[in-house]
Amino acid sequence: MDQSEDRILADELAALGAVGGGSGLLVRVVAKLMRKDVHEIDLLVPLPFDEAVERVSGVLNGAGRAVETLSVGSGEDETIRVVARGGVGGLNPVVVTARVLKANEASSEVWLRAAAKEGLIRQRAGQKTAVRLAAQLSKAAGADRAYG
Repeated sequence: MDQSEDRILADELAALGAVGGGSGLLVRVVAKLMRKDVHEIDLLVPLPFDEAVERVSGVLNGAGRAVETLSVGSGEDETIRVVARGGVGGLNPVVVTARVLKANEASSEVWLRAAAKEGLIRQRAGQKTAVRLAAQLSKAAGADRAYG
C-alpha cells in the first residue's frame, strides 16, 4: 500500500476538522495519537477471480470513496482500498481494505480489513463497518463461509 491507514485516517479527520472550523493541522496531530479500532474478516466466495474482483469493487465503491487499487502482476491477487463513513452520523472515516486472492478456478478468497480511529467514546466503527461490508459482500458474491 502506498499510504498507511494511519496517514489516511489522520488526513480524513483533519479535513473534517477544517470543515467544522477547527485547525486541520492540530486534528491531524491528535489523530495520529488516537488508538485504532481494527476488524478483519475472511470470506470464501464461489466466484472466479475476475468476477470476485468486480463484485468486491462494486460493493466497496458503493460504500465509500476509492483511495487506491493495487494489482499484483500475477493476475491472482488484487487489493482495493476505500474510505467509508462510520460511527454516529457517518462522521468517523473508516479505511476499508479488501484483498482478493484466487483460490482455484471457481472460487476466490477475500480478506477484508476495516480500521477507524477511536476517541473517548468507543464507537467500534471499524468493527461495525467490516461486519456490514462482509454481509454485503456475502450477499453479492454468494459466499458460503466467513470467519474473523
